[in-house]
Amino acid sequence: MLMLKVECSLWFSLFSCSCAQGDLVTHTAWLNRSSILYAGEDKWSVDPRVSLVTLNQDEFTIKIEDVDLTDEGQYICAVQTSSRPRTTSVHIIVQVPPKIVNLSKDLVVNEGSNVTLMCLANGKPEPAIGWRMLSPSDDSLSSDSEVLEIPFISRYRAGVYECTAANDIAVDTQTVELTVNYPPSVSDGRDVGVTLGQRGVLQCEADAVPEADFEWYRDDRRIFNGFDGIEIEDAGAFSKLTFFNVSEADYGNYTCVATNKLGSANTSIILYGPGAVQDGNSGTSTVFTPTCLLLVVLLQLLLKF
Repeated sequence: MLMLKVECSLWFSLFSCSCAQGDLVTHTAWLNRSSILYAGEDKWSVDPRVSLVTLNQDEFTIKIEDVDLTDEGQYICAVQTSSRPRTTSVHIIVQVPPKIVNLSKDLVVNEGSNVTLMCLANGKPEPAIGWRMLSPSDDSLSSDSEVLEIPFISRYRAGVYECTAANDIAVDTQTVELTVNYPPSVSDGRDVGVTLGQRGVLQCEADAVPEADFEWYRDDRRIFNGFDGIEIEDAGAFSKLTFFNVSEADYGNYTCVATNKLGSANTSIILYGPGAVQDGNSGTSTVFTPTCLLLVVLLQLLLKF
């Protein structure tokens, strides 16, 4: 009795099926969904990817290159013997690595907005999809679905988010960059004491996205770069006001204002001379003349007795 045996293998994108034969076989054919691929050595399929590998008394093997989903299905090896035809079959399942096909674009939002990130992927078996905050890393912000919801987003949720699609075959990843805009906040200014004729520098720092534009004021009058020999230099989050030769007229209160499209903030900085006593950083100072200083010393001596 003739026993038919089919063996198939899939190596990357190459698929081959082998049908064992015997001395009693007179005709052999490979079929797929009722379409004849090969009848003996004669190729019936018009698909150039299908070819004959081996045909002899022991084996009848065909191969299909660049396998895709359309090749999935039942393959039948049919043989004709002197007594009657016999068939055996194998069902081929084509697996496809995951591929992310639809991903949210990079986003720029204002602080307090609700954000939704979407990630869609194809693959077989159907891939599992997940989100995580990649940079800066935050394990508390993740999702095991196609959608990641971030309500009332804060500036600390800005960064790079990664979508992962994975099945038994492979993993596909893509990233989205999320930028969060927020109004400026200005660090408290540090008052500066400078001797007449020396170089003095007032510095201002602002945290903002987008980066803040800086303006400097003396009382209510705006100061421009080059005004009275003063240099203003802005570099990212910092602004610097430089006096190259401090004069008596330069002493006083200065205001740094940082502004972007979402708002503004300011801080006051005092430039004072060696005869001024600062009240912390409150923006107030008292200037003593030499006579006043002498009276203060005498009063302190009297209080000791």
